[in-house]
Amino acid sequence: MMKKRLLSLGLVLVCLGAHAMLGQEKLREEELSPRFQEFLTLTRYIILPQEKEVFMQLTTDHDRDAFVRTFWKQRDPTPGTPQNERKEEHIRRFNYANKTFRRQTVRPGWMTDMGRFYIMLGEPTSYERIPSSLDLYPIEIWYFHGDVARGQPTYFALVFFQRGGAGEYKLYDPISDGPTALMVYGRHFNPSDYEGMYQYLLTRVPTLALVSLSMVPGDIPYNWIPSALHNIMLAEIIDSVKKDVNPTYATNFLEYKAMVSTEYMENFVESTTELAFIRDPLMDINFLHFSIVPEEISIDYYEPDRQYFCNFSLTVNLKKDERIIFQYTREFPLYFKEEDLGHIQGNGIAIEDSFPMIDGQFNLTILLQNSVGKEFTVFEKVVSAPEDSGRPGIMRPLLGYRIQNFRRDLHIPFKVLEHKVVIDPKYTFAAAENISFLLNVSNVIQSLWENGKLRVEIKGLKPVDPTVKAFDVNLRNIPFRRTLTVTQEIVGSELPPDYYEMELFLIDGEGQTLDQKKTGFTVSTQAVLAHPIAQAKAFPLSRNYLYFFSLAGQAEETQKWDLAEELYQKAHEANPEYKQGVVDYANFLFKIEKFDRSIELIERLRDDTEMRFQYFLIKGRAFMGRGQYQEAVDSLLQGNEIYDSDAGLLNSLGICYNQLGERQKALDALNASLRLNPAQEEIKALIAEIEKR
Repeated sequence: MMKKRLLSLGLVLVCLGAHAMLGQEKLREEELSPRFQEFLTLTRYIILPQEKEVFMQLTTDHDRDAFVRTFWKQRDPTPGTPQNERKEEHIRRFNYANKTFRRQTVRPGWMTDMGRFYIMLGEPTSYERIPSSLDLYPIEIWYFHGDVARGQPTYFALVFFQRGGAGEYKLYDPISDGPTALMVYGRHFNPSDYEGMYQYLLTRVPTLALVSLSMVPGDIPYNWIPSALHNIMLAEIIDSVKKDVNPTYATNFLEYKAMVSTEYMENFVESTTELAFIRDPLMDINFLHFSIVPEEISIDYYEPDRQYFCNFSLTVNLKKDERIIFQYTREFPLYFKEEDLGHIQGNGIAIEDSFPMIDGQFNLTILLQNSVGKEFTVFEKVVSAPEDSGRPGIMRPLLGYRIQNFRRDLHIPFKVLEHKVVIDPKYTFAAAENISFLLNVSNVIQSLWENGKLRVEIKGLKPVDPTVKAFDVNLRNIPFRRTLTVTQEIVGSELPPDYYEMELFLIDGEGQTLDQKKTGFTVSTQAVLAHPIAQAKAFPLSRNYLYFFSLAGQAEETQKWDLAEELYQKAHEANPEYKQGVVDYANFLFKIEKFDRSIELIERLRDDTEMRFQYFLIKGRAFMGRGQYQEAVDSLLQGNEIYDSDAGLLNSLGICYNQLGERQKALDALNASLRLNPAQEEIKALIAEIEKR
């Protein structure tokens, strides 16, 4: 039991280290160095809550500097140029506001209402000053042509006034202030007589009357009473200055700073991703297929070969309760000629891949980095592999703009048997483009194959006279097997531009619906669309034993011991000569205390010079598990002669020496392990126990 706890300790420490930043205690602003306090002051009105939350959790000035650079880069309207016009304009507005609006107040100009809105909205389209008079306090009206795309009114006005005729100008609120606050003798009016106050202002300053009840000039509310719509519009205006920034980059900065170097963290790009679970009919295991398309791609030129290139590195993590149960990295170096440059830049690149996955719910992270431009993008989602119920069913259809045929003995993303659907994760098709779809029908029995069908219904979503199309696919038209692969093509010209919903029904010979799935797509008004160019790697199914070893490792990490043993056995039988597979399987057998089988298996590597260390380590541990401590020591010492810096071996050696009563040798081995990895609390406790005795 001590040994099993030691084996798990390393994984626990890895998981804790990878997510230590997520629980980092936040600093207070006054604890930051002056330049970062100035940054927060400068960006007070444009920084998103998520951005500030992340910034206050960073622990070093190096990371804060990187975050500041990333913050401004996210707002750069022309990222390909050395200038950042948005940053320069914001600093200009801030300095102007600080200098201009500090008059008649002890506060810095940026803190005043006028300063705040000047920083957010810039110079008004026009403005009107209403000086102090016998019946009106000093007032300014700022008029703006709003940015409708950001949610601002087409045309609106902000009214500022000196409350009581003194002090700084405050933003006027028709609801909480009311027109009486603008008038010296406003108290003579009944506070609810909005029509009377409006008519009075109309005789004095007509333009002021038009904005006294609403920020939209001339928009007179029902019964003359200002409504909450004013404050809603004001909130949308304040929020609008932040709408062009996606806060995902900030949370990614915090979560992935341990995985992505600082130079990449400054260059987060958005992406589109499509996932699909497909049960392979030849291996009868689930694969998660995915396509990730970065919205931006930096490209470099390699002079010696006269080629353009970009270099993607793909890292996939699958986690269960913050514990990594599966991980891999794959490189995608891409080279192309000058004549292909425009095509690549116009269409973009989709990186496609797939991996086998056991049943269950997991946290998926896909990290894609381009070494050219030091760019990265991240996709995260909770995924659940569909369990095989044993009943007939259909998978969610994959939609694409073409079906390609490949050799059946190759595994390729989004391919079933010999058919691969060429997808665009946006699921948008040109008006003249045919739409292909692919799906599997699983657990097919003879009677269903002979009499069953797949019903396909497509319906447009426009409210008036939507397009409706339906057709059947008879299952007997496809060669019989337990899992059928259905491919079909829909003529695009039959579907006018619209948003569409596609629903598929699996129907048996009696007309009963056995299963149904739904998906959606868009037909564009454009005649031609640029689809990303897919990049993927084919995997020969002659090496499919690696897939079973991968699944066995996932089952082991999730403590599904019976499933893991079954998969290890299946993988080993598929290729008994795979050395790393022998090591992994033998280690697993030790973990589940099948020590005899572990020794029997590892004996295959006795004469293999490349695997001598693993041979002696696993054999020694298995002897330890059987209580044969002297045989264990003999084997472990031979392993230690090959490599003397393995903490796990030293821990095993120390435990065996302790069991043999050789306590000084036990302490020597355990202390040597502790020097390699000081964060071993159980080893510290064992040392203390031995020293006490």
